[in-house]
Amino acid sequence: MPVMPMDEGRMFIHEYGEVDLKDGMAIVGFPSVGLVSSIASNFIVRTMKLERRATIISKDFPPFTIIHEGVPSPPVRIYAGHRDCENKGEKCEKLVVITCEFMPRPDLIKELSDLILGWCKKKNIATILTLEGINIADEGEVKVLGVGTTKLTRDMLETYKIKELKEGMVTGISGLLLSEGERYQMDVICLLGSARTDVPDARGAANLLDVVGDMLPEIKLDPEPLVKEAEQIESDMQKAMESVQQPKKPTEYSKIYR
Repeated sequence: MPVMPMDEGRMFIHEYGEVDLKDGMAIVGFPSVGLVSSIASNFIVRTMKLERRATIISKDFPPFTIIHEGVPSPPVRIYAGHRDCENKGEKCEKLVVITCEFMPRPDLIKELSDLILGWCKKKNIATILTLEGINIADEGEVKVLGVGTTKLTRDMLETYKIKELKEGMVTGISGLLLSEGERYQMDVICLLGSARTDVPDARGAANLLDVVGDMLPEIKLDPEPLVKEAEQIESDMQKAMESVQQPKKPTEYSKIYR
């Protein structure tokens, strides 16, 4: 039986086993406007059949467990996927997805973003791609904007014809990943997808996935099924968010995922 951590501090990453993430890309999807980041990141996990490899633990996170196909999982999950290493024929984990269904309290954002940046640096991850929803209706036909922390990442935005956000504000975890990534000159890109503010927006998430698919063509990401499943996904995500945000009596928690 594994030993339970007793002195890990208030927030830490628990790995289920060793993973090779060198030169990979980490996609970060915490809830944002229209829940587009959570919907998109969960879609990538399902489509790519990524394996849960680690979790972020904190005594200050909401007390709930995600149940999927009968298996309980912690609220903040880190998945990784396999592809062939170049010229080696081996299996390496190069695509990482960090996702959850709740937004941590504001006083936890700095600690959480620092933890993610530190872990990615320790694992030699090359690029962090954080997903965010934003109301960009005034941008005309533009559905996704981008921000990069380094010249390399800004060149990537130009390469993939992603319009750069020149003036504005990015808040939450994505905002901290950008500011701290720039401070330490880590390669961080934030993709901001146009999203509705009143309901979970699976179609807005599909716009983000179009861009992610262009940036990572080897993962063969097709957002079309997401558009077809939009109504069901939006309903499921809305129920998940409501179950976390609304206080419930102890006897009601067991009914959430039935």
